[in-house]
Amino acid sequence: MAQESLIPPTERAAAGDGKKSMTAAASRPEQAPVASLEEELNPWLAQESRFDFAARKLELDDGMWKVLRQPTREIIVHIPVGMDDGRIEVFTGYRVQHSIARGPSKGGVRYAKDVSLDEVRALASWMTWKCAVVNIPFGGAKGGVICDPRSMSQGELERMTRRYTAELMEFIGPEKDVPAPDMGTNEQTMAWMMDTYSMHQRQTVTSVVTGKPVNIGGSRGRLQATGRGISVVCDNALEYLGMQVKGCRVVVQGFGNVGSNAARLLFEKGYTITGIAEYDGGLWNEKGIDIPALVRHRAQAGTITGFPGAEAAESPDVITRECDIFVPAATENVITSANAADLKCRILCEGANGPTTIPADEILASKGVFVLPDILANAGGVTASYFEWVQDRMGYFWTEAEVNERLDRIMTASFHDVMSYAQTHGVNNRIAAYMLAIDRVAYTTRQRGMYA
Repeated sequence: MAQESLIPPTERAAAGDGKKSMTAAASRPEQAPVASLEEELNPWLAQESRFDFAARKLELDDGMWKVLRQPTREIIVHIPVGMDDGRIEVFTGYRVQHSIARGPSKGGVRYAKDVSLDEVRALASWMTWKCAVVNIPFGGAKGGVICDPRSMSQGELERMTRRYTAELMEFIGPEKDVPAPDMGTNEQTMAWMMDTYSMHQRQTVTSVVTGKPVNIGGSRGRLQATGRGISVVCDNALEYLGMQVKGCRVVVQGFGNVGSNAARLLFEKGYTITGIAEYDGGLWNEKGIDIPALVRHRAQAGTITGFPGAEAAESPDVITRECDIFVPAATENVITSANAADLKCRILCEGANGPTTIPADEILASKGVFVLPDILANAGGVTASYFEWVQDRMGYFWTEAEVNERLDRIMTASFHDVMSYAQTHGVNNRIAAYMLAIDRVAYTTRQRGMYA
């Protein structure tokens, strides 16, 4: 590969002719199991291992290996916040910028009790590879604050968000690093971040964040974009494997923004959603769940439990029932060595970031499961964020139909790019996606050279 290092990656991957069987694309184990449960559940170690394997397959030189393996910058801030009861609480926040080789870094901000630096590192690196897989001009970043947003008032969340943003002022910006919502954050959080940044700049800068409300520079179609991307790669996977949408049974784990929109869009396309698994309980209906009715029920009741159109079931049981497609759409480490052997899906479409551990990957490969990896399957969200950033900078906004058409085109092209790499290099889909991404970032890094 060394002698080909200046040939663009998309020209280097031979286009595959014909269709590959599901088993052929997924059968080869790619990593050795990690040594302990703690290591298995560490997302940064998982990312490192997958990166290392893909880099070896690419014959990446040692210098480039070192450059791409570590984040460019890691920021830790301590955020004092006046609480509603008069106390002062100090929250710990992070922002990790993994790469700026292909453009400003890009990635969400999550508020959760279990946020850790290793988790944020992993998510930042996954964002680098995700942006490269869909070939948009961003690098990867991620942020997080250790807190329990459900127990905090709007005022407390606003004060914390504004101070967190102020602490990051010199590191974020439309040409530096563009935050977005993630778990525990939303459009309102992004509006606060944008306003805080704008007040310091003494001008309105809508393009500093994405995921904003539409009336202050947000993009139409963004809220549904990750779910839409999932539905597009599922469509492509069925066509690739010679399967039909009619009668295709889907189980979705997680019914937040990603899971509910993926379920709704798949339902509208004719897929049969047989199971929904949530943190507080699951649902099952062999004949299919009416997803629009479930969305209405959840909006009224605040939970999917008690929905009359399906039988109640334990969530761990739902995700291991027989189906054609399983969509984990919540958080990391849902599929582990403890439950991977029990999965009965033909296709795993990773709507969440890092839902499958390395030992679980080995088990799924041995079962012939066709994996649509997270850095491909859920990249619809960052693609729509890219669209929002572009529209903000132009000052001209597209219709939702235009957003959706562009998103569908990018996700379909990216699916075929990954399949081509899998065929050409004889690896599974996850490693193919990593190889494609690493190849693109390494190519750009070589073109730019090393500043010293």
